Amino acid sequence: MNSISDLIQTVAVYALPVLFAITLHEAAHGYAARYFGDNTAAMMGRISLNPMRHIDPMGTIVMPLLLYFATHGAFLFGYAKPVPVNFNQLRHPKRDMVWVALAGPACNFVQAMLWALFRVGLAALGVQERFFIEMSEAGIIANLVMWAFNLFPLPPLDGGRILVGLLPWKQAQMLARLEPWGFFIVMALVIAGIVGSLWLRPLIGLGYAVIDALIFGPANALLR
Repeated sequence: MNSISDLIQTVAVYALPVLFAITLHEAAHGYAARYFGDNTAAMMGRISLNPMRHIDPMGTIVMPLLLYFATHGAFLFGYAKPVPVNFNQLRHPKRDMVWVALAGPACNFVQAMLWALFRVGLAALGVQERFFIEMSEAGIIANLVMWAFNLFPLPPLDGGRILVGLLPWKQAQMLARLEPWGFFIVMALVIAGIVGSLWLRPLIGLGYAVIDALIFGPANALLR
């Protein structure tokens, strides 16, 4: 029963931050693609702030729940339906794909900072309600995890597409050929602990350091 109770509490705290995180991440890709010349996502109705347009039943709901119970909450992973982008429709495909791919993780980092501001606002107003405090902290970590994970430099993740756009043509084509197997390679690296220890933890630590320097540090000084 404790595991069920813990799951309900975890879902309640993380539901809103995660919905915002995945919805705005995918919408940001669509907005960026349209700005740089590709209307594919717009024509398919995927440039939307409606979470239902981005939720994948298996990747957003079933897989995280199965992993939660299988690992006793130690490891969670999920994904949303990716926004369709036709990179050939971009005005400068190789260059613009970098900005389209970067839009999603950048949106998550901005959201992490906004949740940090929300946490500061709670402290400034003297709000001690545990639910809202935990939700603000969940918003920070959920978005930092999405930011860091999606920047991993292997397609089909955003970081892989950014790297494809930055590399010379020959090296870019070699990396792009890995995309059909990229998801399985990343999952193997995640299960082996390599992504967590060598990528996620250092990058998330850097993200927290930036947020602390820009938001929590100045706020603590003002609130003393």
